[in-house]
Amino acid sequence: MKLTLLFLSLTFVAACGGSDSATNAKADKATNTAAKAAPAPAPKPAPKPAPEPEPETPLVVDDGTVATVTLTANDAMQFNAKTIEISAGRTVKLTLKHVGKMPAEMMGHNFVLLAAGTDVTAFTTAGAPAKDTDYIAPAMNDKVLANTKLLGGGESDTIEFQAPAAGTYTFLCSFPGHSAIMKGTLVVK
Repeated sequence: MKLTLLFLSLTFVAACGGSDSATNAKADKATNTAAKAAPAPAPKPAPKPAPEPEPETPLVVDDGTVATVTLTANDAMQFNAKTIEISAGRTVKLTLKHVGKMPAEMMGHNFVLLAAGTDVTAFTTAGAPAKDTDYIAPAMNDKVLANTKLLGGGESDTIEFQAPAAGTYTFLCSFPGHSAIMKGTLVVK
């Protein structure tokens, strides 16, 4: 019976991994070797700081004599403003910046200020074939109060003109098809 108990104890110890310190040392050595073989994970790089946002330029800066207007246009066919308000009697210094990347042949933009009462559809329809004059039909020049040249991505143009009489005027991009969404109102008070 003692022999049977001893046999069962040894069988149990062997089945459970035993308590043999030599066996445990081998297991520890294998674990340490595996840990040494696997490279330590590389430390994560510190996140890059977000770039400083460019200071936002006010749409209109009026010094009492000159109203300086900074307007942008992008590749999504949008001006950064739908309404520009200025005071009557001011010289207007308007800068249009095309902040997109596409060339003028594909996504050209300009600023065209129309005389009050101008039919926008008739104006843009007449200008559609007038590529050489930035899509402003020569027959419609009397409807234009001021305009920039047609710009491609990254370009800008600055013009100066006298503010028209108090009232509401339409401005638009004359590139074919753009005026459907790329237009706004100049309000002179």
